[in-house]
Amino acid sequence: MKRKALIAVLVVAIVSSVNAQVASHRPTIAQSGPVAHLNTPVVRVNGVVLTQSDLLREMYTIFPYANQHNGAFPKAMEPEIRKGAMQMIIFEELVYQEALRRKLTIPAPRLAKAQANFRKQFNSDSEYENVLRQDFHGSKVLLVNKIRRSLLIEALLKSEIDAKSVVTAAEAKAFYDHNPEKFKVPDQFQFQSISILPPESPNPEQQKEAARRADDALRQAKATKSYKEFGLLAEKISEDDYRVDLGDHKAVPSAELPPEIVKVLSSLSPGQVSDLVRLGSAYTIIRLNKHDPARKRTFAEVRVQLSNNLRRQKADRLRTQLDQRLRKGAEVQEL
Repeated sequence: MKRKALIAVLVVAIVSSVNAQVASHRPTIAQSGPVAHLNTPVVRVNGVVLTQSDLLREMYTIFPYANQHNGAFPKAMEPEIRKGAMQMIIFEELVYQEALRRKLTIPAPRLAKAQANFRKQFNSDSEYENVLRQDFHGSKVLLVNKIRRSLLIEALLKSEIDAKSVVTAAEAKAFYDHNPEKFKVPDQFQFQSISILPPESPNPEQQKEAARRADDALRQAKATKSYKEFGLLAEKISEDDYRVDLGDHKAVPSAELPPEIVKVLSSLSPGQVSDLVRLGSAYTIIRLNKHDPARKRTFAEVRVQLSNNLRRQKADRLRTQLDQRLRKGAEVQEL
């Protein structure tokens, strides 16, 4: 499972509501209803009760944008967000209980540093005291216990997932050699366009007017000397959707382009501007920026990204396996 930096782990497992408070200067409790509602049990994990407050904090972690809308989640997304948050708080509680079973401990200096990092999140003493009062009943002991809990969860996950999800160069190279199709790059073109679009089903006069504007656009396009000049002209006079981005289509596989366009692009050199290309009743002018023939990426090109992808995949598998092991024999009851 992908874990965050220490301070983010604290936010996930302890007070994700802090993020909302710092951003809006209002505590999450005020946004989310009465305290009694937040204390409502939602699940029991091996006898340990987790509450609506625990669930809500994880929901904010999954969908932090809710804090920008007075704590509200999109109605269509809320069931899935709640489901994901429920799975996560159950998983983390099981991980915590496993850490206790293994008698893992947190060195005092590390715990002290985590407390200091947590305190640094706040802009003032009053802001800190407010969260301490609302989320920890004013108890610094409870706060320290929550921080220790988060660090124990992090420690077990590092040993069971992070340490075991390392991908060696040999593993990455073996995957590369056995999956050549995954690293093939299709023939593709990078180009810009300027288009003149008459109305749908234009009458002769409208088509004539479009042709006149296209000739004028071609004259101006041929006078451009660079990517930027052509792009600025596209933003000014082009009538296709790409005009908002300097007319740039980025990299497009030739298989996805009309044959007429591929033929024109294949005849151009980088930096060259085409003549008018007629597509139906529309007129298009193309500037070729780059042509990348089909090829296979070298291992050196993909090594870093491939290793990262394989590491994430391995971590996801390990996380799922850990979840399954911890749930086996556990008593989990949603309330």
